[in-house]
Amino acid sequence: MNQGQITWLIGRPIVGILVRLLAPLRVYGRDRIPANGPLVLCFNHFSWLDPWAIGSVTRRTIYYVAKQEAHDNKLIGPLIRVFGTLSVRRGESDREAIRLMRGVVRRGDALGMFPEGTRQAREPGPVLSGAAMIAVQEQVPVVCGAIHGTQDWGLGNFQPVSIAFGEPFDVSQHPRNSKGYRAASEEIQHELRRLWDFLVLMHAQGRPRVAIPPV
Repeated sequence: MNQGQITWLIGRPIVGILVRLLAPLRVYGRDRIPANGPLVLCFNHFSWLDPWAIGSVTRRTIYYVAKQEAHDNKLIGPLIRVFGTLSVRRGESDREAIRLMRGVVRRGDALGMFPEGTRQAREPGPVLSGAAMIAVQEQVPVVCGAIHGTQDWGLGNFQPVSIAFGEPFDVSQHPRNSKGYRAASEEIQHELRRLWDFLVLMHAQGRPRVAIPPV
């Protein structure tokens, strides 16, 4: 068991309590995440709360990828590193980051990515090719998870937050080139949007406790 796994094992209950104090949380389709084996998890992104909310409800250790600026922050950097978060330099080729991301899935763990590349304002945005490239090259399944509510959440404005997970899907049929990565990225973007639209509907219906995300 490595440092990230130990930290999440100890920290998940604490993070879960803190998240639920800050945002009423509801989760749909959590059982769709494979219990073991290599995996690329893709999420849309609105708020700094997103990775903590998702990590608190996911039984597996997620090795997130975060921008280098977050790692350089004197307060946030040490915290996210102890949870096993990898760093990536945005807007440039980062071979070391790619090597580390491949290493996560090659050892059979779950790589967590926000493939839009940055936080969005109101709804999911275009998906970049990084997550798709790892999944295609390493031939590992993708599971998408949408989060809704954190675009309206803020300190003093503790809006309800919901998360929905999709079924694992395979993108290994795409060629290992830029065209193949774009095609796989479009699949990821479509799945994230479907799940997010489902959550919008759930919120409009009062967030029922039991509902099945789209297959």
